[in-house]
Amino acid sequence: MNLKPNLNLNLNDISRQFQQTSGRDPWLWPLLPRLVLFFFITVGVVVLLWFLWLKNVQAELDSSRAQQQTIQNEFSQNYRKAVNLDALRRQREQAIQYVTLLEKQLPSRAEMAELLSDINMAGIGRGLQFDLFKPGSTQIKDYYAELPIEVQVTGSFDAIGEFVSDLAHLPRIVTLSNIQIESSNKNASESGNLLTMKAIAKTYRYLDPDELANQATSQRAQQRRR
Repeated sequence: MNLKPNLNLNLNDISRQFQQTSGRDPWLWPLLPRLVLFFFITVGVVVLLWFLWLKNVQAELDSSRAQQQTIQNEFSQNYRKAVNLDALRRQREQAIQYVTLLEKQLPSRAEMAELLSDINMAGIGRGLQFDLFKPGSTQIKDYYAELPIEVQVTGSFDAIGEFVSDLAHLPRIVTLSNIQIESSNKNASESGNLLTMKAIAKTYRYLDPDELANQATSQRAQQRRR
């Protein structure tokens, strides 16, 4: 049996159906071209959805990897803390002891007069003449109060140096700033030229309960205004 004419006829029929699609609405195309068109559209939609799905999966994968890295970092940090827990506790105890020592060096408001007297006596004890000893206004900080004192003393170089050393060794914290040393117009009979030292001595004290309460009220008022 010879199937060649039928094969040619089918190919010609298929070719003729595709030729009839030229310039016509796809809905008016013959059956075979429409089926081919629908096939390619379906394949295109499936491929597009596949890539969109892969994109979402990739984003979720990247997010999961980042979260995994974060968890690993947190675990490493917590593990190191756990391993060094005893050392951290010892450091904490040392820090508490150091803070307690510093707090003991801060006088209360009632003890400020005694501290000012100690500063004055330290200078007199070294043979210095106080030309100026003027406490300024108290400056309230977060957890303490700062009291600046204008100091001007006259005496020998050695006496001034010993006075500064005595201030550094007081049981309370006293610092010196804005130090100016110049020759005095007075002359010592045996020790040579006298020197005059001008400085700002600063000492610090605890805030009393009333000051702490006022400070807390002021901070709350500022937060409300914000």
